[in-house]
Amino acid sequence: MSEQSSEQNIDNVNPAALGANDASTDQAFLNHLRQKIDAVDCEIHTLINDRAKLAQQVAAVKKEHVAKSGVTTDKNPIFYRPEREAQVLKAVMARNTGPIADEKMARLFREIMSVCLDLEAPQRIAFLGPVGTFTHAAALKHFGKAADTVPMTTITDVFREVEAGTAMYGVVPVENSSEGVVNHTLDGFLSSSLKIIGEVELPIHQNFLVAEHTKVDGLSRIYSHQQSLAQCRHWLDVNFPNVERVAVSSNGEAARRLKNEWHSAAIAGDVAAAEYDLHKLYSNIEDNPSNTTRFLIIGHEAIAPSGQDKTSIVVSAHDKAGALIEILKPLSYHGVSMTSIETRPERPNKWAYVFFIDMDGHIQDPNVSAAIADIRPLVKDVRVLGSYPKAVL
Repeated sequence: MSEQSSEQNIDNVNPAALGANDASTDQAFLNHLRQKIDAVDCEIHTLINDRAKLAQQVAAVKKEHVAKSGVTTDKNPIFYRPEREAQVLKAVMARNTGPIADEKMARLFREIMSVCLDLEAPQRIAFLGPVGTFTHAAALKHFGKAADTVPMTTITDVFREVEAGTAMYGVVPVENSSEGVVNHTLDGFLSSSLKIIGEVELPIHQNFLVAEHTKVDGLSRIYSHQQSLAQCRHWLDVNFPNVERVAVSSNGEAARRLKNEWHSAAIAGDVAAAEYDLHKLYSNIEDNPSNTTRFLIIGHEAIAPSGQDKTSIVVSAHDKAGALIEILKPLSYHGVSMTSIETRPERPNKWAYVFFIDMDGHIQDPNVSAAIADIRPLVKDVRVLGSYPKAVL
């Protein structure tokens, strides 16, 4: 049955055509619609399994290609293709006609793709933990729930896990629209050869969480990460001005503490609420509703163009007046749009600095490659951290 004929059948059916004009008519019409839903579910089920079988065939072809290449190392074929997934998700949203919203439809496809990728090769993803943090939420948003997400204690640990090959990829925060850049992540690239292979933008919605045994009238403590407490300061001043605010290592840790405390609440996101079985007493309590955190996906391989990409570089400049202006001139000359720039100390050199620069475009784009080529003779060193798809969801 074609999509068009299915829509016409549903649209053309009305209660009066199914029986007498009374209560039994409504029930008959509901039964008819449910039968239609069951039939569509069967089609969806078959098509999802068909897609999964094709994914398995893709995996087999990749493995066979590596075997035929005569490579004697233990290098495995690359199963996760960020540029391909970005193209698929953008196509999903472009052809979507509703009534499901574009982003929600893309999220459904994200989970289907996650399950299919798991059939090709299970993906182990390291993230800045513990479980229930916004970084955990970003990992699930980007890789889907079928991925094996593993919490790490520090950002440095995430880098090490990926470098060692124990995890295929890592997820680390890099900047928040309210609180600024995450310096530990930038510093991680100075001592690592890992590349940026993707990005995630996550709207930060804070919830006021309590446990089943919490006595709200007797609250004496509110746990959360220091940044989350700062992001909800005005709301807390109005609603719980006299309750102690306790900063802990993460929102996941804040949620975990409620298990054994009847007099405490936590501020955290949806993932923490679900992970620790907590009740959202109040939702979206952040003072800035547009607050967003950007996360980076780190890995080993270079990524092909997706059509809508970013390139990140780190530049070690000479210690002289006007050094930064010299660096930026080639970008302007070649029409490359710079989206952000950050400065970090160049350790162990005293009073020396490096610049982290994000720009629109892929390193394979002629204007981007030309601009970077023109920067090289002006500085001590340039390293391309990666070209990768812009965040889709």
